[in-house]
Amino acid sequence: MKKFDVIIIGGSYAGLSAAMALGRSLKRTLIIDAGKPCNRQTPHSHNFLTRDGETPQAISAIALDQVMKYKSVSFKKGTVVSGSRTNNGFEINTGNNEVFIGKKLILATGIKDEIPDIPGFDESWGISVIHCPYCHGYEFKTKKTGILANGDQAFHLAGLVYNLTNELTILTNGNHDFTDDQIAKLGQHNISVVESKLHEIVHSHGKIKSIIFEGGNSLNLDVMYAHVPFTHHTDLSTTLGCTYTDQGYIEIDAFQKTMVPDIFACGDNSSRMRSVANAVSTGNLAGAMANMELTNESF
Repeated sequence: MKKFDVIIIGGSYAGLSAAMALGRSLKRTLIIDAGKPCNRQTPHSHNFLTRDGETPQAISAIALDQVMKYKSVSFKKGTVVSGSRTNNGFEINTGNNEVFIGKKLILATGIKDEIPDIPGFDESWGISVIHCPYCHGYEFKTKKTGILANGDQAFHLAGLVYNLTNELTILTNGNHDFTDDQIAKLGQHNISVVESKLHEIVHSHGKIKSIIFEGGNSLNLDVMYAHVPFTHHTDLSTTLGCTYTDQGYIEIDAFQKTMVPDIFACGDNSSRMRSVANAVSTGNLAGAMANMELTNESF
């Protein structure tokens, strides 16, 4: 068994940011990463200072190279299959039958999008079927835009996206559940609502051409925002006793601490703001807070 001050599960932006904070404080840190980031299909990442427009892979590669210059940080490619609390912290087991011990645990595991069973959706996800107007909206300004969502979520997105295009349609994929006031507001802004169920997304290499509805009607679009449900990549947070928000995110305080002592969470698994900038920010704070606890316990 190999012992560390902190084990970070997840080695994308949040996990690497946490590792940098810890490495600069000479803490023995292990990053375990399965190599399956949620944005691996996204061609470009935006709204992150100094790296606007870079590919997600390029940003990750630069981050990993910089983090690994700190000699107290180790990186292990693998999947965590189980974990438990011990008298000395946490015991983490990987699919390669390796066991690691850490005094503190940082969960930077991201989330797994539950892609609907609509032909063409998976192939277009992250390319022209997108989740965030801050991350990708500018690149699709003035384009024919759809929003695949319903109710409050769709209304919220419509308000954000309306500033970017005057060709906006909400696709509720069934009966809408807007209030009368919301319907009136959408009408004032010439935002139409289509309740027909989606049958297929016609695309070329992930770039939307049109939406085909059940019954055969179609709608030409260039881009579509989609609100999809998610699950966590691992049930480790549940096994270790973490609690969750009503939206399903790991519950944390203002310092990235979960409700379980010695466990922190950062990035997409604990925040609705899914962006590289937010992942880096929350990861940095999680690493700093874990380091502070270790310092207080040993000094």
